Amino acid sequence: MRRAIDRLARRLPEPLEDLAWISYNYLWSWTPGGSELFRSIDAYRFMVAGENPVRFLLNLPERDLLRAATDRDLLDQLQRVAQVIDADLQRPTQRVLSNGPVAFFCAEFGVHQSLPVYSGGLGVLAGDLLKEMSDQALDVVAVGLLYRRGYLHQRMSLEGWQHEYWLEANTDLLPAVRVRGADGLPLRVTVPVWDGELAAHVWRVDVGRTPLYLLDAELAENNPLERWVTARLYEGSPEIRLAQYALLGIGGVRALDAMGISPALFHLNEGHPALAPLEIASRTSSELAGDRLGLEKLLDIGRDRFVFTTHTPVPAGNETYDPDVFFSVLGRSVDQMGLSRDELSSASRVDAAATTEPLGLSPLAIRSARSTNAVSKRHGEVARTMWSPLFPTVKLDDVPITHVTNAVHLPTWMAPDMRDLLTKFFGADWELHANDPGLWSHVDEIPDVELWRARCDLRLQLVEMLRSRIVVDRLARGEDVALAESAFSAFDPTHLTIGFARRLATYKRLDLLFHDVERLHGIIDHDQGVQIILAGKAHPLDYEAKSVAKNVFVVKRGLETTNRVVFLEDYDLRVAPQLVAGCDVWLNLPRPPFEASGTSGMKSALNGGLNLSVLDGWWCEGYNGRNGWAIDGSTVDDPEAQDERDATALYELLESEVKPLFYSRDANGVPALWLARVRESLRSLGPQFSSARMVNDYVNQVYRPSH
Repeated sequence: MRRAIDRLARRLPEPLEDLAWISYNYLWSWTPGGSELFRSIDAYRFMVAGENPVRFLLNLPERDLLRAATDRDLLDQLQRVAQVIDADLQRPTQRVLSNGPVAFFCAEFGVHQSLPVYSGGLGVLAGDLLKEMSDQALDVVAVGLLYRRGYLHQRMSLEGWQHEYWLEANTDLLPAVRVRGADGLPLRVTVPVWDGELAAHVWRVDVGRTPLYLLDAELAENNPLERWVTARLYEGSPEIRLAQYALLGIGGVRALDAMGISPALFHLNEGHPALAPLEIASRTSSELAGDRLGLEKLLDIGRDRFVFTTHTPVPAGNETYDPDVFFSVLGRSVDQMGLSRDELSSASRVDAAATTEPLGLSPLAIRSARSTNAVSKRHGEVARTMWSPLFPTVKLDDVPITHVTNAVHLPTWMAPDMRDLLTKFFGADWELHANDPGLWSHVDEIPDVELWRARCDLRLQLVEMLRSRIVVDRLARGEDVALAESAFSAFDPTHLTIGFARRLATYKRLDLLFHDVERLHGIIDHDQGVQIILAGKAHPLDYEAKSVAKNVFVVKRGLETTNRVVFLEDYDLRVAPQLVAGCDVWLNLPRPPFEASGTSGMKSALNGGLNLSVLDGWWCEGYNGRNGWAIDGSTVDDPEAQDERDATALYELLESEVKPLFYSRDANGVPALWLARVRESLRSLGPQFSSARMVNDYVNQVYRPSH
């Protein structure tokens, strides 16, 4: 890391050298003034560089660097940011457990848009958790994979059909370094996969104080098939995915061992790293020498070192594999670890005795861990029912699955305008106490005019971003120039703005909004109307979800309100912060009970947005009757009847409550009753759904439950 920083520093004029070490730690991205520091050098080039400061500085012309080195305001700003980041990194570490760090294993991490190793909610949550671990100075390390091509990028056709493409990352331009051993050579680990040995190097990314280690199979010694293992996130091939999970779980444990890191606890985030306990079991087996123990007893011995978080009740999130496929990829690994294939098969089935049942990593993780938690209270109830067959002698209410409700990293997701406003009334160090409910009572001190001004500014910033993005989206998919040009006046910065952005899966029910097109048209096509932003990606092999998006495009055109309802392409961390900050209402319409938690609505709430959601996932805990709106979350056996019921409730809320409240203004032109709900939303949701509370829950309830 030091060598990489020195190489970058040598390219910079002396007054700018601090930019080098700042660039190699993502702490800059959530430090106040960090992003603005790089933008003040050259905002356009920083944007083109994907807000990757290493790439930005390496590609910046020398004349611009020299100009920046003489800009006194910029140098003062650099000094302030450097002092804040340095002070943060110098704090003493807080130990979670006395006998070693916590190792957090996950298949994806949404740390920042410039590190493309995430796809959506799971990864963004993992990124938020690492940042909060850093904020609390906890001794945590994280392990994942370095996907050279990342997750898909999305382009919609004229007909509304999703097309995917991938861009390969240049590792020389990432704020990441290859880990080297004492001999100076890149650290190398191997995992038996297929008929060979899959080799991988390890990269380190600093997320504040939290090191993130990413395994990378793009090595010359690997054949093309093996190199493809870390090519793309959530690759369609089940064989490639199994090889990924072997590298993550088994290879991750071996990589930590090679670096001299001995975790006291492994946190398996979703089932993808569930092979890690097998590596620990195999070591236990070898230590016992001649004493031959079965897999169940070996897992028992190592169980205290593992905790597991399950994130979804949807089958696609709990993959299963035909035993022949499973062992064609992992058989040699299992054999070399001295484990029984039959015993592993039983441990990987819901019904251990059902030999015809496919194998899954989630059952294996549950059986291997000392605790399992869901990600919301309702998800805990669903998960206990879903996984109760694993505990046939236990009553349903006693199934050992708890919950830690998801939350979001406030410094990442609260827009600067809102942070500045709250700092004015909460005090300078208020973010250190974000999970204190008493702190948030100060929202009552904010005058209506100031709160409304902040909300209007965020909406205006969103509209300006949308206009430029929509023009490009329309031109790229071949729309008429006139239609593309009309986007320059699309959206009105004074109109009620609703956002619906999430992964395009059928249970998310994007199409529910268009259930009654005439009624929707009456809601949006009015002087005091509504404008709606839609966004999301379908998995490349999820043709049903792609069809939903295609149908939405067709219906959207039929509304004849082209610039009131728009689909924003390629939704990711580049645009998500402005979208969740600028929308007045955040919409969530899952088919219950399939929304495990969700977090985008929490991000909206932090910025003064209001949630209108089906009572599922986190909203069951968040909604109090005064801080947003709710749609019945009870289940109905007939999906069509449920859609009819929920769509009707949605339209009635928009017509009779949401719109009238937003457009009802006092003598100052301010919607006082609307702002009363905004205050209640901030007051009730701010402390409960900030990542400080979530991390405290993990530490006290999961990592050290005996305390």
